[in-house]
Amino acid sequence: MKKCNSSAVIVLALLFSLFLLSQIKLSSISKIFAEISTTSDQVLTSRGYFPIISCDRSHGNYDTCSINGPTVLDPKTATFYAMGPTRPVVEKVRPYPQKNQTFKVEPVKTVTLTSGPSGPPCMVQHNAPALVFSVGGLTWSFFHTFIDAFIPLFITLNSIAPDDPDRFVLVIADYPDWFRRRYADLLRRLSKHPVVSLDKDTRTHCFPSATVGLISHGIMTIDPELIPNSKTAAHFHSLVHETYCDRLRATLKPKRPRLLIMGRSGGVGRVILNQGELKRAAEEEGFEVVEFESKHTTTMRVVCELVSSSHAMLGVHGAALTNSLFLRPGSVLVQVVGIGLEEVAELCFAGVAKDMGLEYMEYKIGVEESSLVDRYGRDDAIVKDPSSMAKGNRYHKVMRVYLKQQNVNLDLARLRVYLKRAYEKAKIAMLKQS
Repeated sequence: MKKCNSSAVIVLALLFSLFLLSQIKLSSISKIFAEISTTSDQVLTSRGYFPIISCDRSHGNYDTCSINGPTVLDPKTATFYAMGPTRPVVEKVRPYPQKNQTFKVEPVKTVTLTSGPSGPPCMVQHNAPALVFSVGGLTWSFFHTFIDAFIPLFITLNSIAPDDPDRFVLVIADYPDWFRRRYADLLRRLSKHPVVSLDKDTRTHCFPSATVGLISHGIMTIDPELIPNSKTAAHFHSLVHETYCDRLRATLKPKRPRLLIMGRSGGVGRVILNQGELKRAAEEEGFEVVEFESKHTTTMRVVCELVSSSHAMLGVHGAALTNSLFLRPGSVLVQVVGIGLEEVAELCFAGVAKDMGLEYMEYKIGVEESSLVDRYGRDDAIVKDPSSMAKGNRYHKVMRVYLKQQNVNLDLARLRVYLKRAYEKAKIAMLKQS
């Protein structure tokens, strides 16, 4: 009799459970199963069973994609294949942090991540994850080498692996020989593994996971609040300085502050037309003056040792001021700003100079100091009202007019006030650094 009663209780319990389920809407049941499926998938993924391909395309200037499980790379097709059973997915990304730029001269390779067909057999096994990026695009420019490659690379490594940022295997696309030769030392500082060229290596490579694309915080910007280990521009500055200036003699004891004048030539604009007079004026204020124009053939160590042994740098806004990365903290950077270039000068060099601990000074030229007066006349809007150029496509107008057509003839009487201040600051820097 007791067994019958127990059976009846079980039956009643089952009937009651069925009644409760019938009261739940079908959509709710679907939602529950979806949540269970998602949770289960995440657990399996974390154990490496089911690699998932995901992309973040929410940023205005860059995209990143990743495979969070075993993957094989076929360099011949620039394709990463997720290994193991997973949902069929295909994602494509250009691993360069200027995703809206059209590159006509130096194209940027598109990388594919897929979980569709099985990948090719593995030829080279890596125990470290891959980080893929391109040095095509605009990196032929020294300035863009840093804002589109090395600074985003530094940010990305410290964002996705803050405790061990050099553990990634760097897989580089659009990787020319000149770039490899010029920046090999810095690449070795950023990763303890040999670089894999996506263009020249024909072997397949297996990785435990892969990230494709670099994170950017903006032009010449590192925001420590967006990085888990709070790295700053000062940390990047130290990394660059330690990489290239390790042979600088610590016993160097100059007799007076050195001013490095960054020259420009080649008809590309922003030439200091009275540079000889500028040099004499700076010497009269007490500086030892060195004139320098960096070339692609100049090694990074030569540049770094010259710049870091200087106590002040002066130059017209342009890529050459990227060399300020090699100035030691406390040194002076004087940026000469042509008309129409106030905004871009602030964006490119003013902020990062302060973040690196430099004494930043800005000399904004007057209308009469610009060669645009001779070309267009004082009453032309280009000279009279540069802000009006904001209408339409500002970038190309600024590049064509204010950057490429404008040279400067400095008003040395007015500039001497800046030279005097720069000398006093540079003298303090010299004493501290010596």
